[in-house]
Amino acid sequence: MKLGVVILAAGLGRRMCSALPKVLHPLAGKPLLAHVLDAANLIGAECRVVVFGHGGEQVQAALSGYDCRWVEQAEQQGTGHAVMQAMPAMTDMDRVLVLYGDVPLIEPETLQRLIAVSADTRLGLLTADLPDPTGYGRILRDADGCVTRIVEEKDATPAERAIREINTGFLIADRACLDGWLARIGNDNAQGEYYLTDVTALAAGEGVMIATAQPTCIAEVTGVNDRVQLAELERIYQRHAAERLMRAGVTLADPARFDLRGVLHAAPDVSLDINVIIEGEVRLAAGVRIGPNCLLKDCVIGPGAEILANCVIDGAEVGANAHIGPFARLRPEARLAADTHVGNFVEIKKTSLGQGSKVNHLTYLGDAEVGAGVNVGAGTITCNYDGVNKSKTRIGDGAFIGSNSALVAPVNVGAGATIGAGSIIARDAPPEQLTLTRAPQVTVEGWRRPLKK
Repeated sequence: MKLGVVILAAGLGRRMCSALPKVLHPLAGKPLLAHVLDAANLIGAECRVVVFGHGGEQVQAALSGYDCRWVEQAEQQGTGHAVMQAMPAMTDMDRVLVLYGDVPLIEPETLQRLIAVSADTRLGLLTADLPDPTGYGRILRDADGCVTRIVEEKDATPAERAIREINTGFLIADRACLDGWLARIGNDNAQGEYYLTDVTALAAGEGVMIATAQPTCIAEVTGVNDRVQLAELERIYQRHAAERLMRAGVTLADPARFDLRGVLHAAPDVSLDINVIIEGEVRLAAGVRIGPNCLLKDCVIGPGAEILANCVIDGAEVGANAHIGPFARLRPEARLAADTHVGNFVEIKKTSLGQGSKVNHLTYLGDAEVGAGVNVGAGTITCNYDGVNKSKTRIGDGAFIGSNSALVAPVNVGAGATIGAGSIIARDAPPEQLTLTRAPQVTVEGWRRPLKK
């Protein structure tokens, strides 16, 4: 059975009070619509159609990496009308599943359950039981428990409003039947819109047994209408992510102060202090310890390494038992071998640091190859950019770079070499030798400091 997915994403989202289309507002670091497209991919949908409206070009550009088709709903005439726009793209599908671009937390397992329970019938609905169903359409059933129709709250009787089973909007239907039902729904209502919910009564009127399933958590079917709801779903997402990590052997100092905005692969006995933010794809090996207020993005941290407070690790690889921070910044293509030390206010970019090397204070290394067992003194910089070109600095094993030195690339410092403090090294320094550039020290006899008049 070929499954097609229609994702409704045409809403203006006025209550967001934003120029950004609602479905592009981020949750856990990616657009709301991206979460729904990911769920559609995970259930094996063969055709994915996004119905767009407001900000269509912007939405398509932001989600250009996804394999889906785009259909415009030029006039906002209701959910039924939106699905009608997508149906011509579904002609090769056997079944059609309707999802929503502003309902980001729907779980693939819940969708699979809905697909399974409706496998032998022509229509399935995802419903939910709420303690307070105010504002939702109610599911009406007959004496045998069969679904007969959906009634909107404003049209419901007092008895119908007491029903706690609500319509979530998610449905799956036989494609040919859905085509027929959509052709029969009208817009003779207060809004002048074509409601997808009217399909339910048409199906029941034909004697179709309507299957139902329910989500594990009500947050799965909660939509985003304003920034308050977006923030609420963000915390729910983060809490679930934190719980999964803790059950897999990760220690979180405070699950409420952790943000996953990408993918985290964490081995057992990893420890994350408060306010750690994960972006992109991050891999943490066993025994890694991350201090408070750190940002880790697209990086790999080796076993036993420790990242102290207030560090930014972006696009870097850190070896086993390395010691980083506090207040260090590793930029893309920084490659640190095992047992390295990088201290406070050190920035490293596109540089390899050999085993056991130390860069402990106030230093910038860019476009460099640093050997093993090197000590780089405080205030050292590699002058790698002349305003046009980037050039390489190479430092051999066991070299000692004195404090406040400037290495003007391209330049080589030999193995075992020592660079005297305060030197500007613009030519190669030979191995096992002391190289320095230093003006003579002068004392001016009789000089007096100026005094204010």
